[in-house]
Amino acid sequence: MIFAPAAETDFLALVDLVNSAYRGQGAQAGWTTEAGYIDGQRIDLESLRQDLAEAPDAVLLTLRDEADGPLLGCVWIEPDAETPDAWYLGMLTIRPDLQDRQLGRALLAHGEAYARDRGARRVRMTVVHLRDTLIAWYQRRGYALTGETKPFPVGERFGKPQRELSFVVLEKGL
Repeated sequence: MIFAPAAETDFLALVDLVNSAYRGQGAQAGWTTEAGYIDGQRIDLESLRQDLAEAPDAVLLTLRDEADGPLLGCVWIEPDAETPDAWYLGMLTIRPDLQDRQLGRALLAHGEAYARDRGARRVRMTVVHLRDTLIAWYQRRGYALTGETKPFPVGERFGKPQRELSFVVLEKGL
């Protein structure tokens, strides 16, 4: 497996990958889809570029089988501005048709190691509160619910919720 920071030439493929995993439907959907309660795209090219420009310490790590092979996954990792010694991990994505290869575990571990190598003592993340199966998956990997919640963003930046949503916060010590 090859892990590397995303390059500008990866951005279109990353947008397609993230939207297929987060909002895919039918045969295109993986087990982590949010399509049942959020309409629209998870990300677009403009918002990806804006997010990276606004977070200069963030990195979007990619996963491939070979250096010049197709994109298989990605994960966003950055210092958590709200929590000393913690890094935020988000947008963990694996191509839906490959979600049975345990690539998510490998990419999660690599993101955690990336943060630890840069001084993180904890990793924090937010997950939509309805995603019990995904929350349980993270818990099996050492994450714990903190009891904190955060509101789901108003507007359509991350898609349009079909019902009221919030995020739960999970954390893991490194």
